[in-house]
Amino acid sequence: MAGELDAAHILYGLLYGLELGIASKPQAMANLMTLNRNGQAITLSSELQEKGVTDLGGLKRLIDRSAPGSYTFAHTFPTGTHAMWLYYWLASAGIDPFNDVRTVVVPPPQMVMNMRIGNMSGFCVGEPWNARAINDRIGFTAATSQDIWPEHPEKVLGTRRDWVERNPNTARALVAALMEAQRWIAASPENTRETARLLARRGWLNTKEQYLTGRMLGEYDNGLGRRWQDAHPMRFWAGGEVSFPWLSDGMWFLTQFRRWGLLKQAPDYLAVASRINRIDVWQAAAQAVGGISAPAARMRSSTLMDGTVWNGSDPEGYARHFSIQRKGA
Repeated sequence: MAGELDAAHILYGLLYGLELGIASKPQAMANLMTLNRNGQAITLSSELQEKGVTDLGGLKRLIDRSAPGSYTFAHTFPTGTHAMWLYYWLASAGIDPFNDVRTVVVPPPQMVMNMRIGNMSGFCVGEPWNARAINDRIGFTAATSQDIWPEHPEKVLGTRRDWVERNPNTARALVAALMEAQRWIAASPENTRETARLLARRGWLNTKEQYLTGRMLGEYDNGLGRRWQDAHPMRFWAGGEVSFPWLSDGMWFLTQFRRWGLLKQAPDYLAVASRINRIDVWQAAAQAVGGISAPAARMRSSTLMDGTVWNGSDPEGYARHFSIQRKGA
């Protein structure tokens, strides 16, 4: 926001929170493209496992017989994707994330350490931290984010709208270059492995590449003996469709901000998403790259873990239909 960065790899919900002034003064933001789908997870502690918790149902039973706030769960930012996945997952089992448990913000690299010393019972974050918790034998994967919303959007390329207006050619070229990178990563398993090797280096994540490689390829081990090839792995390309900034994707985060009391009044859902998600820049970049067809519609339909269908058609009705909402929302 200070102008030191022109663009950034950013949490989808964080970008929308900045636009609406939820976490700061309102800032005119732009989402130029989605960088990936799927691939985050919720880790629960081995301490919970020792109490008989191996899934969401077991967690619900434990919390029901415990005093409110007995267990702490972490995410990475109040309006971020990890917070929304965590809240949705808990609430789907009847666990109120604001009354039944305690939720806190913790930077991703500090998640594993805080779980190890007993500061939290669970967290929602990206990799390598979920895989690291399993390797360190302090936790297990209770759910992936694609369990919650199959093919959900995750990180986006965020910037300020004034930067896009001042630098339209640079914005287009930046998106085009990242589209080429997405296509390369997805072209072969070896390219994905090479990407994991690069990200694991000291200058980036400073971790062991095996904490990244498996899950980037959709190869999961939950730490409880279950191994599987995920039907909805971390996805970067899918013919270029992954990068498309669907308006309904952005609107979904607004519905969850409304549900959890981050927005006291109903926003103009479509107008907010239309000004943030720069489909025009995406289209220009896709044309420059070539071989990418724009979706016929700007909305898409998704079915989440609780069976609810989200398609952007009635955002306020969707936001208000949930039985668990934050009081005062």
